Amino acid sequence: DRTAFFEELPGEVSQRLVQMLSQEEREVAMRLLGYPEDSIGRLMTPEYVAVRPYFTVAQALEHIRRYGRDSETLDVIYVVDEHWKLIDDIRIKEVILASPARNVSEITDNRFVALRAEDDQEVAVRAFQDNNRTALPVIGGDGIGPMITGMAQHALEVLLADKVKAGKVEFRVIDGLTIERRAELGCAIPPDVMEELKKCHVILKGPTTTPRKGDPWPNVESANVAMRKALDLFANVRPVKVPELGIDWTFYRENTEGGYAVGSQGVQIDDDLFIDFTVATSQGCERIARLAFDYARKTGKNRVSCVTKANIIKTTDGKFLDTCQKVAKEYPEVQFDDWYIDIMTAKLLDDKRRRDFKVVVLPNLYGDIITDEAAEIQGGVGTAGSANIGKRYAMFEAIHGSAPRMVQEGRAKYADPSSVLRAAVMLLEHIGEIELAKKLDRALDICMVEERKVVVTGRDTGATAQEFTDYVLDTIAKL
Repeated sequence: DRTAFFEELPGEVSQRLVQMLSQEEREVAMRLLGYPEDSIGRLMTPEYVAVRPYFTVAQALEHIRRYGRDSETLDVIYVVDEHWKLIDDIRIKEVILASPARNVSEITDNRFVALRAEDDQEVAVRAFQDNNRTALPVIGGDGIGPMITGMAQHALEVLLADKVKAGKVEFRVIDGLTIERRAELGCAIPPDVMEELKKCHVILKGPTTTPRKGDPWPNVESANVAMRKALDLFANVRPVKVPELGIDWTFYRENTEGGYAVGSQGVQIDDDLFIDFTVATSQGCERIARLAFDYARKTGKNRVSCVTKANIIKTTDGKFLDTCQKVAKEYPEVQFDDWYIDIMTAKLLDDKRRRDFKVVVLPNLYGDIITDEAAEIQGGVGTAGSANIGKRYAMFEAIHGSAPRMVQEGRAKYADPSSVLRAAVMLLEHIGEIELAKKLDRALDICMVEERKVVVTGRDTGATAQEFTDYVLDTIAKL
């Protein structure tokens, strides 16, 4: 959250976090880190600093500024343990700034911003404010997408009104991701749209249409799949909560591999034989497994369940299961079990068993299917939001499709915006606006479950998307 950072950075920072080592100490550190002898000199330059995992972002940046004046740019922070063993290295140029109160250990795979070490603090802060305001691109997509995403944008604009007025947050509407334009260009994402997306790091996206066999559109790849691959949004995170049923699930779906990796590249051998492919890599399996276990450890949800069909799909599903089993050994305080996808779909409906599930990690296709079933238990796919997380970018969206039939029947204004409003909660959390996220989340619980004074039915028998959104905002005002 750069906005909070700018407000807090000029304050006093009392704890010294960056250790400027003597030459002898640097040489020892480099040997412990496993770097070759000829690279020792690089650690001796001010371009490199080492921090502990418990350091906060605000403190680390203060000391980077203080001790890095002789360097044009600080390229890397090394995160080390008490024995100076390397835990992670953060390339500052590649990432956006996270909340200043967060520990480095929480964000080594997350968001930073490039720093000019020669600038004093006030100059650097002004430069960030002028040139690096938080940009929130909004992509309407297809079908009901522009309608419901517009409602989420409206809600965010109201909640972030002070930041928008101060120029600290900027909404950017990006057009051009419609199926008509994608079909015209013959690509999943038009190049100009992708160029705009890569300028930002947090994206609010509406549903997009993916052509299927028999549709009038050409065989272009899913825009969602293409975006996840291009921006390396490897984790699809979908929470589902139904307190009265004892349900509090968080699904971690691998987002870039499996059957979706080359889903549009299947082969027709002849009139009788058709072949598609599924993909699993060591890196892809490990990073989603580790993310799920990290979340379980951090939140106290001390159970991770892996879902595959490894008894039948032995190579790729077998690899996914094997990786989860190996990662689980590093988290002894977290219970681990595994389920086959077919029985898991049944157990989510088993009132006694489903209360046991906490965190679920699974390959791409199974995650797509299971999370829709879970959302239906919560109240329907229109009630669940989704976050797509990578090391640099994050994209937030509804979990359902573009519903072109509603548009064809003139019912778009009656579309339920709840799912993308839930995604807006996750977006606010992601940019560090925790209190605003809590307010929106609580208001949605009241409006969708407890009071239900305004109900969306998808038809003229219920409220419009605008009326429901106004109900939510009125509820927030009363909290």
